[in-house]
Order: sequence, then C-alpha cells, then structure tokens
Amino acid sequence: QVQLVESGGGLVQAGGSLTLSCAASGFTFSTFFMAWFRQAPGTEREFVAGISGTSMIRYYTTSVKGRFTISRDNAKNTVYLQMDSLEPEDTAVYYCTRRIYGTTWNEARSYDYWGQGTQVTVSS
Repeated sequence: QVQLVESGGGLVQAGGSLTLSCAASGFTFSTFFMAWFRQAPGTEREFVAGISGTSMIRYYTTSVKGRFTISRDNAKNTVYLQMDSLEPEDTAVYYCTRRIYGTTWNEARSYDYWGQGTQVTVSS
C-alpha cells in the first residue's frame, strides 16, 4: 500500500535551517509529482513546494521562494524540503503528498495520499 513517512521536523530559532525528508513506498515514485503542504493551527492546509518526477519542474509558494528548496532522489524514493532562513510564520505541521495525474499543483484536493506530518516550530 502507499505510504509516505515524513521526518526531520523540530524546534529551531528564527534564521535557522531544517531539512525535511519524506520516504515513499508502495507506488512508482519516479512517475509522480510530489509536494509539501503545511498547516498551522486554525488555518487551511497550504501548498509550500512541489516537484515533478524528473525534477525538471519545481513550484514554490511566494512566501518561501528563495528560502526553501524542494528536491528528490528517485533511487531512494525520497523527497526533501530544505528550509533556510526560517521565520516564526513557518511554524506548522508539514505534510508530504503525491499529486493525482492531470490535476492542478497547488490545491490540496489534487493530492490523494498524505503522510502523518512532522511538526516544525520556529521560535523568535
């Protein structure tokens, strides 16, 4: 069965860095567009970054451009999110997810399987 397992979250001071990892299994990883979403308390889940199967296409939400980098290693069935210059506003639970073929890339409804999430807390 499809499984997505995130790791790498934690507590960091503003200006610091974290790298999230998502290990995928149960499907042909290299053929799927993968993404990271996040959700802070009382807010809707929002798109953070996405990457195509070949890594040729990458999308970022405006607030993280220049600070976050999404990447993947198809040999390891893993997608990463390198987060630099973290801000308190980045505090949220971060989720890894895969996109359903032929759907838009920045809407949560376009994604079918989700990991359990990993907490990222940025202190000021």
